[in-house]
Amino acid sequence: MKKIDVHLQDDSYSIFIGRNFLSDIGSLIKNKYSFDKVVIVTDDIVDSLYGEVVENSLLKEYISARRIVIPHGECSKNLDMLRYIYNQLTDFGITRSDLLLTLSGGVIGDLGGFAASTYLRGIPFIQVPTTILAQVDSSVGGKVAIDLDGGKNLAGSFYQPKAVFIDIDVIKTLPVHYFYDGLAEAVKCGCIGELSLFTLFESIKTKEDIEKKLENIIEKSCQYKASIVEKDEKESGLRMFLNFGHTLAHALESFKNYQGISHGEAVSIGMSVITENTERMGLTEKGTEKKIKEILSLLHLPIKTSISIEKLMPYIMHDKKIRGDFITLVILESIGKPKLIRVPLEQISTYLATGSSL
Repeated sequence: MKKIDVHLQDDSYSIFIGRNFLSDIGSLIKNKYSFDKVVIVTDDIVDSLYGEVVENSLLKEYISARRIVIPHGECSKNLDMLRYIYNQLTDFGITRSDLLLTLSGGVIGDLGGFAASTYLRGIPFIQVPTTILAQVDSSVGGKVAIDLDGGKNLAGSFYQPKAVFIDIDVIKTLPVHYFYDGLAEAVKCGCIGELSLFTLFESIKTKEDIEKKLENIIEKSCQYKASIVEKDEKESGLRMFLNFGHTLAHALESFKNYQGISHGEAVSIGMSVITENTERMGLTEKGTEKKIKEILSLLHLPIKTSISIEKLMPYIMHDKKIRGDFITLVILESIGKPKLIRVPLEQISTYLATGSSL
């Protein structure tokens, strides 16, 4: 099992990457940590595949365990489900000496992590991500949140897990759609700084190529994100680069009410659109857009949308990167060279104009 350490002083933790260890997760946790009880927060689909496996692994180590099962999908990342988790934690008698374990993709990681960060003003939690998107991105870095009516991730906090356990073999049960979806965040890492990852994607021709290199993709993505988080945990500067493509992405997801578009698809469109516009404006090296779109298209990810920027603007106006009358956008000068720019709100459409707005 490979280990990547995230150095954050008192909040330091490790990311463990391996294969076929879910049935032994109980002993892995017990050997490294000491908790009285463990509550597993998962969704209905993942629970049907792995919920009992993980719970039995904990019980085998004489760790008291219970599962909280949430309906799958972004629509569950809300105040009602958060309240439901709080009530379940209370019923189970969870204290600060116990553990919350998230077992699923990014939705449960965000929702369960936010519950852990706020219940009793903070209880320990561990991430066990089961999607590529969560393994390469959302499980690492301590961003936890829920969605509000006004947009995505508007209520949240920075709260680091005690550990992240990534079992690559669980990817075998992912639908093909979500297999490719999660890779968008890995491509993003390649675009903004991890050049070896971008080169790796350029060498890929088939799904079989991806499967052979998947462990390397996950490891490089985690290493890169960990290095960014170590330098800027609370997103005051460098960590903002990780938002490349996300301003438009979050607006698209909110506009569609999290139906019919996945996060990875939205990020793919967001990266493509902003790079197309900045290259046209002379801010990005010629050919950058083509390189990115070729990789994303090979991964069966969308690179454009028919939704106009005018329709998306009400959601963009809730973006967390807005300060006063300006928004901070992430653009590329070239592959591997991101740049933060402050854009007046009235000029947003110049950078984020979609296909129907150009």
